[in-house]
Amino acid sequence: MDKKIYLSFLFLLFVTAYGWSQTQVIAHRGFWKTEGSAQNSIASLMKADSIGVYGSEMDMWITPDGIPVVHHDADATLNGEKLIIQDTPFATLRKVKLANGEPIPTVEEYLDAFSNCKHVKLIMEFKTHRSKEREDVLVEKVINMVRERGLGDRVEYIAFGLNFVQQARKLAPDAPVYYLNGDLSPKVLDTMNLSGFDYNLKVVYNKPEWVKEAHALGQKVNVWTVNKPEDIQKIIDLGVDFITTDEPVRVKEMLQAQ
Repeated sequence: MDKKIYLSFLFLLFVTAYGWSQTQVIAHRGFWKTEGSAQNSIASLMKADSIGVYGSEMDMWITPDGIPVVHHDADATLNGEKLIIQDTPFATLRKVKLANGEPIPTVEEYLDAFSNCKHVKLIMEFKTHRSKEREDVLVEKVINMVRERGLGDRVEYIAFGLNFVQQARKLAPDAPVYYLNGDLSPKVLDTMNLSGFDYNLKVVYNKPEWVKEAHALGQKVNVWTVNKPEDIQKIIDLGVDFITTDEPVRVKEMLQAQ
């Protein structure tokens, strides 16, 4: 057998037996550290898509009048007044401007913009609310919006709250669903039929063995929020599947240099 053919055969055998994975990049709250962008803005989503990263992460709340909106913090400021998002009607909340001048977007608007993206997946985080009932309404509305637009295979769900990940798994059984809180081992997540963990880098530094345990169970591993070059390299070296970062260009360049 020709030597090149033989080596190619061995390579394919290795890939088949052990898999071949490359750490991929998720832009935290979109690609917002660039001109004309802002955290959780529609611009940040489109800019994340333009740089060819794996995913763009965003955060969701529901207003008291039932409108799912995209925002990270539990509150927003309007004319010097702090507004609690889950207590503020959408008409009032709509007056708040993001750092780039956009209004706070609805999830519906965000999904409509996302449907025009060419590269990224949308990583949708459910923010923990005061009541389980409101959380259940938010999950159902969001998953229905995704399903109506035919975006189910391009969306992943993450949450700190157990109620959220359990409801997302129930209503979207084929979607990737990850847990954020950092307190459950891969073995426990396996009993919940979750796709893996999405933990802070401090958790992974304390429990590096969880990366191999998760992979042995067929789970994926995401780590957030990894911004410093020394942390980026350490997390890459652990062989994780995804890095969520405020510095997507930096992480992408470091991965390409490996």
